[in-house]
Amino acid sequence: MKKVAPWLVDLLLVILFCVIGRRSHDEAILTGLLKTLWPFAIGLALGWIAVRVLASRRAGDRPIDGIALWPTGVLVWLGTLCGGMVLRAISGQGTAASFIAVATTVLALFLLGWRAAVTALR
Repeated sequence: MKKVAPWLVDLLLVILFCVIGRRSHDEAILTGLLKTLWPFAIGLALGWIAVRVLASRRAGDRPIDGIALWPTGVLVWLGTLCGGMVLRAISGQGTAASFIAVATTVLALFLLGWRAAVTALR
């Protein structure tokens, strides 16, 4: 469970990001959530794949620290953001500059913030 927990926290926070976004635009949350979520969920998976690839290339048998800000948090955040935006653009969902700015900030707060809080409490 310790290995899965950081991924689950990230996924829940990405879902929350999408719910907040849909709610702030008075859009149907349940019926449209999957449309908003899928690009960022795939981006999240890409970020975690990047973490795995990096970990496999490091010397030694150190396990992945899913709570670490660097490199885990940063790779997960950038994968989620960049992957999500590219997939949104390809699928015609829109990537206005203001949306990119909000997504960058909120996803950083969510995906890096919980890691910083846990690290500070350790």
